Amino acid sequence: MSTQPARATPDVDTRIGVLIRARRKQLGLTLQQLGEASGLSVGYLSQVERDNATPTLGSLAGIARALGVGLDYFVAQPRAEDGLTRAESRQQFSIAGSSIIYERLGTEFPGSQLSSFVLTVPPGYSSETVSHEGEELIYILEGTITQYLDGEEMVMKAGDSLHYRGNTPHAWKNTTDIPARLLWTGTLTVFGANGQANNRIELVSPDKSSGKPTRKTKSNS
Repeated sequence: MSTQPARATPDVDTRIGVLIRARRKQLGLTLQQLGEASGLSVGYLSQVERDNATPTLGSLAGIARALGVGLDYFVAQPRAEDGLTRAESRQQFSIAGSSIIYERLGTEFPGSQLSSFVLTVPPGYSSETVSHEGEELIYILEGTITQYLDGEEMVMKAGDSLHYRGNTPHAWKNTTDIPARLLWTGTLTVFGANGQANNRIELVSPDKSSGKPTRKTKSNS
């Protein structure tokens, strides 16, 4: 009876370079910035990102630290069931100072860029006007939302959707007397390296002298 030789390679070939590049781009870091944070040269990091060089465990730890993730980010294989949520058991939460109720639909895995939530917006709610990196797509599930995009007003009802660049000043409100529910999906990076809230979300306030929006970086405090 023959025996099979021991496996010399893993079942799944993880392309670390692709994941490093995706995470770096997600955080808006240049190779130079990543090199300074990790103590590695730009040339070496470029080789690693193209999978032309294999980092040592020490080098990979430095890269992971600079990108605000653990080593398992580059080697863990997500399970299909980790991305499954059930309507009856999905956790709801709210953010301090906001009356919106959120249900998180997405999960996180190496290389993921999308975030997705179901939002329940109470009557009379009005958001700030913001501008940020990435893109957004909203789909109205129930009720009515008035969306403002670069100064243009759009009344959206159940079944309507809108896809736009995040750097276009935008805001929305529920002007009705019933709650509205919407599906929000986007590539906005909520947390940056080391778990700190990113500073790429900008409040856009009216310039009283010209009537045009002016941008102010939102504080992380």
